[in-house]
Amino acid sequence: MLLEQNAQKTIRDRANLLIETMNAVRDYTSTQINPKLASRLKSEEKFIPQTVPAYSAREVFEGLRDNPEYQEFFYKEATLNPTNLRDRADEFETKVVENFRSSPKLKQITGFRALPGSDMYYIARPLVVKSESCLRCHSTPELAPKSQIATYGDKNGFGWQLNEIVGAQIVSIPIIAVWQESQTLRSLIILVLGIFLLLTILLNSLLIRRIIIVPIQKIVRVLKKIEGGEDSARFEYFSRDEIGVLVTSLNRMKDSLELANELLEESENIKI
Repeated sequence: MLLEQNAQKTIRDRANLLIETMNAVRDYTSTQINPKLASRLKSEEKFIPQTVPAYSAREVFEGLRDNPEYQEFFYKEATLNPTNLRDRADEFETKVVENFRSSPKLKQITGFRALPGSDMYYIARPLVVKSESCLRCHSTPELAPKSQIATYGDKNGFGWQLNEIVGAQIVSIPIIAVWQESQTLRSLIILVLGIFLLLTILLNSLLIRRIIIVPIQKIVRVLKKIEGGEDSARFEYFSRDEIGVLVTSLNRMKDSLELANELLEESENIKI
């Protein structure tokens, strides 16, 4: 559950970044591109879609989808009354837009929706008419460029008001992609834990060998020397741990045995 929440957060952060990017593209088109081509819109017979912020955002997003990291993402400016009918909000999207319209302070909605073939995780933000330049094409058919009317007709995309919420920016991604993200996080955690466990085992093995096995091997070698008659052999281990205490006790026991042997030999010599 925690991994799925982290995966959702990762996807949500990435989607929010995409929306921010699309808003930057929209603002640039509205303030830089549209004014420069406004005069041509009145004279050109063919409509110039590059002057439309929604068109620019959609095209840039499609370019981003060439990147494998964003291939599974989908972007739509779902609008209640769009100029281009492909932007018209479906029943589900209409409810999202109406939620924003009924709660103007609401800044974002996230959730899941079922679609044929795949359930989707979505993030939505309100689409607000912020610039008066938008009203040149969306207020009344009389004010709209003739090329726009010739291309899209005079029935759709009009009657917008400044600061009105007319739609929603929606970024969607299949739930399978969220699941894959959680699986990637799970695999990464397992890998990190595995490496940590391996390093812990190796470190413990080295410490056990250094602190216990090697000192005991030295004690065994000295015992073998003493057993072979090498009385000068002594146990050497300079430490205050349990092995050090054992070595000290063994040296004392060896000294006591040697003293006892000397006394025994002296006693036998006196009797003789």
